[in-house]
Amino acid sequence: MTERVRTARSRESHRAAPGIPSVTDPGASPSVAPADDAAWRRFRTAVGEELDAFFAAPANRVPTSPGFGVLWERVREHMVGGKLIRPRLTWIAWSSFAGGAGDGSSAPDPLVAPDAGDAAETPGVRDAAGDGNHTAGDRKTEVPDPECVRLAASFEMLHAALLVHDDVVDRDWLRRGMPTVGELFRRDAARAGAPEHEAEHAGASAAILAGDLLLAGALRLATTCASDLARCRAVADVVFDAVTASAAGELDDVLLSLHRFGAEHPGVQDILDMERLKTATYSFEAPLRAGALLAGAPADVAERLAQAGAMLGVGYQVVDDVLGTFGDPGLTGKSVDADLRSGKATVLTAHGMGVPTVRRVLKDLAAERTTVHHAREALTASGAKDVAVELATDLVDRARTTLDELPLPAAQRDQLVALCHHVLNRHS
Repeated sequence: MTERVRTARSRESHRAAPGIPSVTDPGASPSVAPADDAAWRRFRTAVGEELDAFFAAPANRVPTSPGFGVLWERVREHMVGGKLIRPRLTWIAWSSFAGGAGDGSSAPDPLVAPDAGDAAETPGVRDAAGDGNHTAGDRKTEVPDPECVRLAASFEMLHAALLVHDDVVDRDWLRRGMPTVGELFRRDAARAGAPEHEAEHAGASAAILAGDLLLAGALRLATTCASDLARCRAVADVVFDAVTASAAGELDDVLLSLHRFGAEHPGVQDILDMERLKTATYSFEAPLRAGALLAGAPADVAERLAQAGAMLGVGYQVVDDVLGTFGDPGLTGKSVDADLRSGKATVLTAHGMGVPTVRRVLKDLAAERTTVHHAREALTASGAKDVAVELATDLVDRARTTLDELPLPAAQRDQLVALCHHVLNRHS
């Protein structure tokens, strides 16, 4: 973040309601994102169809390459089953300003279908005839706005690209319990008789190329998402900037992890800055900004919405750090030992390094003189988990305050507020 870390404070409205788990309660059942609605289900289906069309298009295939078809199919399969957080944020932002007023006051509610005889167009949805007129008999023909769909698909493809590259950087061969794109090619090479180091090189090489192809696809979708050239350029610039920020954040993450070899452990602010660049920018900040700009929102309003997204996204990553050390692997799909064993710099370890006894344990862990279990117990005793949760709460609190000051329609505001709550009350 651009400002120094403030003293964290809790807000009662963000604490888990009865029956809804909190990151402070590891024994609770898993939380869920806001419930789907008919308009959102149509939109997410359209995003999937947009991606299917992209992968099937002859212009995006290389039939003369024997390996490309296998790579292409594996890449598409890799994208199946995602939460579509970025497309949803794109859709929420777009629908907030699609009414044309630019101040959000007249944007229709995307969660409620128009009453019979109501000619208002549902944001994110157009009728098949293209005239914006809906009756009770023709609502089934409503289709999501194609420009918004294409932009949302761009962000989902960008997400897939960065995950594939991240798996290479982190030397991970599994994601969500399934083999990564690189792992599948590593296995192919091993079956072909390649020695272990050559098989791993083949897998990593294929994954790098897969990520490059997805990145190119994301940029192609972003640069062709709108017929209005000025808006298309503005939106594409947001996506390009997000790619640059994520690459910088990924590099910072690699360099910050060198502390385990003797370099100084990064501070909390260093880690928050890295998490904003690496993930929060493309996952929260950019989709909200781009969606608003595509709908014609004023640049200053889109900027404030993006600022809220940045704080919400960093809060999300801080919770991710907590889950990476204290979460339930059965719910997160991730090991709770990997972050500590690899020496990953997190808000938790930054706090721990300020406590002499914990600092010794973490250094012993890096030298393989103690166990991950012991390090986790030391972090717990130091209050690192509580500090991280309070920091995430503070970030989400500030995001909520910014959202409250924006001219958003009630339905979209409610969705974003629900997301604020979900960030602090999730287990995966």
